[in-house]
Amino acid sequence: MEKITYEWVRSRRKTMALQIKEDGRVIVRTPYSVSRAKVEQFLEERMKWILKNRQEIMDACKKKAVITEEMRKAGVKKALQVFPERVEYYARQMGVSYGRITIREQKTRWGSCSGKGNLNFNWKLTLMPPEVLDYVVVHELAHRREMNHSRDFWKIVEQVLPDYQERRKRLKELSVSL
Repeated sequence: MEKITYEWVRSRRKTMALQIKEDGRVIVRTPYSVSRAKVEQFLEERMKWILKNRQEIMDACKKKAVITEEMRKAGVKKALQVFPERVEYYARQMGVSYGRITIREQKTRWGSCSGKGNLNFNWKLTLMPPEVLDYVVVHELAHRREMNHSRDFWKIVEQVLPDYQERRKRLKELSVSL
């Protein structure tokens, strides 16, 4: 079986987790109490999965869209118009309030909601189909009622978007190219 190099990150977490970065690096995250032998066993048991997914991630990164400064400016301008409209529409429908709306360019997040109700959205969502953008808006507004991803949270999302699972899947598929 192939040996792989990995980065080992210990923290106060309760479970072990694997992460594969765009450049193919493998990161293992564990609680402080886990031994090197346990980490090696964890990796060995998941070797097929690691090799398959590492290759897929690296291939997908080669296909990433090149975004010019002009595209970025146009996307941000569009986002400043689209997000307030969509947030207002869905907030009214869901009966929730919200604070400030900020447009960002995060590397790993499409949206977020602060405890104060401020919403952040990635401008790159404007490059995706409207139903995907709406899914992220509804997802963040659902956090105004449930600040977690519990069953109750997903019920709130589903009440507004019965096909949210399909939209979520589409977001993950499209995320790879952006």
